[in-house]
Amino acid sequence: MEESTAESMSTLATRICNQINSVFTKSSTTTPSPLEITVDEIASAAARRGKVFVYGVGREGLMMKTLCMRLAHLGLSAHCVGDMTTPPISSSDLLIASAGPGGFSTVDAICGVAKTNGGRVLILTAQPESGSSVKYASVVAYIAAQTMADHGVAMEETTTPLLPMGSVYEGAMFVLFEMVVFKLSSVLGQSPHEIQSRHTNLE
Repeated sequence: MEESTAESMSTLATRICNQINSVFTKSSTTTPSPLEITVDEIASAAARRGKVFVYGVGREGLMMKTLCMRLAHLGLSAHCVGDMTTPPISSSDLLIASAGPGGFSTVDAICGVAKTNGGRVLILTAQPESGSSVKYASVVAYIAAQTMADHGVAMEETTTPLLPMGSVYEGAMFVLFEMVVFKLSSVLGQSPHEIQSRHTNLE
């Protein structure tokens, strides 16, 4: 019984990882990858001694917070929009906002404020052509994943998807951010020891 359960878990895990991996195999020869864009934008902000702000709603927001934590570990001035200690944004700074389905009223509003104050705005989205948030973007990173915008419309009620709603997009965000941190550690010249030294000890 235990062996059967372990095999079932392994099979499900493999299917989930393969589904997330498929997002990154949909490469484009005409536009930079979301990895390249995100690394370049963060590295540029670091070079001009700018701050990096992150924002997203729901599970996307949770993924953005994981990125913010690692950016702080890399030695950057990184902030989650909405925290009590978040400073104002200015022209040297970067806002990274996620709008998987294309736009949210809160994302649009926050991006609008960032743009008005001269900050660069990087939008992560699965809907780069039709999303309302794109109009505020300095640059757009396309994550070619299923979101709430295109899931379940034609699905029968009896169908149980492996990854529901926007889970493919959110899983892809986590994997993308791990790649971003790996690349940035080299670009910024940060050793594993330096990165670990910035982790909180108030736990």
